[in-house]
Amino acid sequence: MKHARNPAADMAIWAAAIAVLGFLLLPLVIVLLYAFDASSVQVWPIRALSLRWFSATWADEEVRSALLISLEVAGLATLLATVLGTLAALGMNGLSTRSMQAGSFLLTLPIALPGVLTGIAMNSFFTLLDIPFTFITLVIAHTTFCMVIIFNNVMARLRRLPPSLREAAQDMGATPWRGFVTVTLPLLAGSVMSGMLLAFALSFDEVIVSTFTAGSETTLPLWIFGAIRLGQHMPEVNVVVFAVIAITILPIIAGQKLAANASREH
Repeated sequence: MKHARNPAADMAIWAAAIAVLGFLLLPLVIVLLYAFDASSVQVWPIRALSLRWFSATWADEEVRSALLISLEVAGLATLLATVLGTLAALGMNGLSTRSMQAGSFLLTLPIALPGVLTGIAMNSFFTLLDIPFTFITLVIAHTTFCMVIIFNNVMARLRRLPPSLREAAQDMGATPWRGFVTVTLPLLAGSVMSGMLLAFALSFDEVIVSTFTAGSETTLPLWIFGAIRLGQHMPEVNVVVFAVIAITILPIIAGQKLAANASREH
């Protein structure tokens, strides 16, 4: 028996949803608008619009260097996380339920714990081993939490794959490796790609763990954090924030679409 819809209740739910979204997104919208402010001093309302700060920001060598480092770290961390996360998911998929739950719990700790705890832990680990903080430590630190994204995506897909597909490949004479390459891996491709896109976005705009492991390296989020803390280059900060949002939102949207398509397969 269907219940009659209450227009007033529906309107209240929509109003609450719009209010929450507005509270979350309004600060971002304001920052994006300030990126086009012609003035070097932030005032509201904006009196004139201009693209002058985009060219000025691109001409800043520190910003270009930070952008390059962020792209390199995110790219390398994503590649390493893809290999390690996929292997971890494949290895745990054949374990007992209790062992799988324990392994999944341990693997998800770097992203489940507050970023400051993960950053301090990584900092203490590198200090204990007397490893200097360089580009390599930054990549390793980012790989630890990016791997969780890949692992969760691949594990979720593996749980939906029927074992009969692998058994059918073996019945046809395929070796375990050939069965994985020709049957399992193509079915995992969508989940792996969506995880890679989300991991790249997560690594690119990460700031807390980077603070403890970057050493003298400066990523784009670290440059933003330093500029805001010192109250300098605020027009350029707005432009850089605009670029970071644009760079991270595209892989997030693409990753969600790939994940949705992968979930509809088979």
